[in-house]
Amino acid sequence: MRLENKVALITGASNGIGKASALLFAQEGAKVIVTDINDPAGEATVAEIKAGGGQAAFFHADVSKASDCEAMIKFAEDTFGALHILFNNAGIMHGEDGDATSTAEEIFDLTYAINVKGVFFGCKYGIPAIQRAGGGSIINTASFVAHLGAATPQLAYTASKGAVLSMSRELAVIHARENIRVNALSPGPLRTELLMNFLNTDEKKQRRLVHVPMGRFGEAAEMAKAALFLASDDSSYMTGSEFLVDGGITAAYVTPE
Repeated sequence: MRLENKVALITGASNGIGKASALLFAQEGAKVIVTDINDPAGEATVAEIKAGGGQAAFFHADVSKASDCEAMIKFAEDTFGALHILFNNAGIMHGEDGDATSTAEEIFDLTYAINVKGVFFGCKYGIPAIQRAGGGSIINTASFVAHLGAATPQLAYTASKGAVLSMSRELAVIHARENIRVNALSPGPLRTELLMNFLNTDEKKQRRLVHVPMGRFGEAAEMAKAALFLASDDSSYMTGSEFLVDGGITAAYVTPE
């Protein structure tokens, strides 16, 4: 049990990477706080964990709101006594996110509020809790698009994930001597509801897929296994790093420094 006696909080845990990670973390012994704005789906994730013999609780949280993030951290400590693992996973990819000329300011602001400020708020309130627990692991979901321009324009999303990646690096440096590790998980294109809704035509899907050397979309369960590595002591000497799990897409298109 790689996460035995650990308490993990996962944002955006009602579906996709978040749900798959919540189920896997619980199987590995963690007590899991599931947070999301989708209450029925979040509660269903908790019910599935409990049905498998795990421990979990749901908390409604909109990560773009500081008060919700402060409250979710307090809930984790009140419910399970500590917080050791914080997985800032919640994010959006808005259907009206396009290029600079077509993307409305409101869409850009909304994307940043959730994808960037959500990570900031999670860390703002989560780091003191992890300090109280004696240390732990923070995982922030970035993306391969922090390195590459997307074939289908999604400027706000791409910019937001670049911000998550750079924020993760600085947090890692600041808190390295406190037994707190901070790493970014950067998935490639995934067969999740988030991306499939954005790539809503076969043409858009193929435009994205043609760039992936492995020739397929990744699965949420594959990302959960990567997150488990970052959450566990298996990655004990890893901080300030980016874990690219992308089917080879950045290897094919990024020139090494």
